Amino acid sequence: MRSLLLAPQPPRPPVLQTPLLRYLIETREALTALREGEVPHYIPELGKTDPDQFGIALATIDGHVYETGDTAVPFTIQSISKAVVYALALDTLGAEPVEAAIGVEPSGDTFNSIRLTADNRPFNAMVNAGAIACSGLIADAVGEDAFALIAGALGRFAGRQLAVDEAVFLSERTTGDRNRAIAYLLRNYGGLRGTVDAVLDIYFRQCSLLVTARDLAIMGATFANNGVNPVTGETVASPYAIARTLAVMSSSGMYDFAGEWIYRVGVPAKSGVGGGILAALPSQLGLGTFSPRLDVHGNSVRGIRTCELMSEAFGLHMLSRQDDVRACVLADYDFRTVPLKPGRQPREEEILAARPGAIRVLELAGKLSFASMDYVSRRLADPATVPEFLILNLHRVTTITDAAMSLLLDMLRNQLPAATTTAVAGVDPGAPVEPRVWALKAEGARVRVFPTYEAAVEWAEDQIIYRHGGFPARSADSDLGRQALLAGLPPQELAELARLCRRTAYTAGAEIMSLDEPPTTVHFLLRGVVSACDSRGTRLDTLIPGMAFGELALIDQPRTVCVRADGEVVCMELPMDEFRRFRETHPRAAELIVRNLAVLLAGRIRRATARIEMLSG
Repeated sequence: MRSLLLAPQPPRPPVLQTPLLRYLIETREALTALREGEVPHYIPELGKTDPDQFGIALATIDGHVYETGDTAVPFTIQSISKAVVYALALDTLGAEPVEAAIGVEPSGDTFNSIRLTADNRPFNAMVNAGAIACSGLIADAVGEDAFALIAGALGRFAGRQLAVDEAVFLSERTTGDRNRAIAYLLRNYGGLRGTVDAVLDIYFRQCSLLVTARDLAIMGATFANNGVNPVTGETVASPYAIARTLAVMSSSGMYDFAGEWIYRVGVPAKSGVGGGILAALPSQLGLGTFSPRLDVHGNSVRGIRTCELMSEAFGLHMLSRQDDVRACVLADYDFRTVPLKPGRQPREEEILAARPGAIRVLELAGKLSFASMDYVSRRLADPATVPEFLILNLHRVTTITDAAMSLLLDMLRNQLPAATTTAVAGVDPGAPVEPRVWALKAEGARVRVFPTYEAAVEWAEDQIIYRHGGFPARSADSDLGRQALLAGLPPQELAELARLCRRTAYTAGAEIMSLDEPPTTVHFLLRGVVSACDSRGTRLDTLIPGMAFGELALIDQPRTVCVRADGEVVCMELPMDEFRRFRETHPRAAELIVRNLAVLLAGRIRRATARIEMLSG
């Protein structure tokens, strides 16, 4: 009988500590000795919490979570729930009714103050009055499903389903007279339309949901990631709701300590009397801490100190940004500085060499924001420097913001002259910027889209050559004698070599040369266009008539790319067995062909080196 026991698993290799993880571990160790503050006793169940528990978790916007200490210990979310519920209300009800009912100004009072604004509204959604009003708005809109909707939203922010601590809920309900007073005050002025006890039950339950420090970090990273949970990939809130919630968190999230917090830490955050703090630095990280000892404001003492130390150590204050918009342009060049692609026919090279400024390339990188896109547009403000063909290479661009899109679209529509044709490169399927580029097309922008830089340059060069009479009729085959690899070959030897070749036609999409096959044939492209791709199918280069591929077979080197036909293609193909016989009978001609190959390879190296120098500065 086959054993049902699983085979022993080999031990996992140790994971090296990254600097950030080591910093979190060391910070927790240093702050463990900090024993100031007390656990809250006004909710009896919270008073039973172990005061020495301490966990720190940090989640990045690409979904990596660092953890140290008691990050898996469950505790009740309490007031941290207010931030998510406010965002939920904005998305569920729309901004207008929520913003009409709840203010956005800091109160300057404690979180449970029984006071409204001069127009009888809660000061903001982060104090109890605003949070109760927010839960009441949702209850009024969806009825009995209100708590399920709220719990579901909090679970999506955390990336898992959350449960209610029933003992804490009952404890809050039993001792919640101050919140009842707040709720009746709201109802008296029309800020609460439902039954007070029913709305408070929703509010007490949402505060009693169990989370961990890890959950808070992921929730924070979801806020930092514009409403997309970086662990699950789910969009859980709109950019509008996220931005407005972060704004209120910045001014009011830490109760009557909010001014001191934003001054010293400078990261939007929300605390809870359960001992948790959630912090969210937009576009960078989410931080979750858990330590039950609270200060006089109701904030975790160790949690605040953790955030202060991190902000100081890594310059996380949101108003201390040091970004340089100029860094978005890696290189800006034309073919005065980067040589033409080798392999063109002599007449084509003459046409391109006479017009080195006709093509201008901007190599962009990183995040294109409002400021960086403005910088790009200013580089193209001088009419004397605007070329016939502008290539924007977005291969290294990770994000294009809405503001940058607006400026880019206007630049393409109105700034650039009609005589300039813009090509956008680096837009392979699945590229980060692909949806944005196609959105430009949908808005009517005059752009050509190419998967690679090489394809865009090839197309722009072709256009210049075509405009100046450099191409023969496309219905005719390119002359074999115009091949750069065969340059200088005497007519008799050229004719002899042609007799050794076989003429082969390919249909669109056909694989002409495979990486799996040995290098046995040189292909001379007579008609059509082919793409050279890597093993994953990513296009690396585009070849046109007059160019050869598979030429490394001449020096017995393995293939580095596969080649596919973009359309109907005709090649003259020289088997290596025939070339070896040709070399025996025409040694000088064969030597010239190999020398031409060396010149072509040297040209590719020069071009690659020049471009690397441009990119590296």
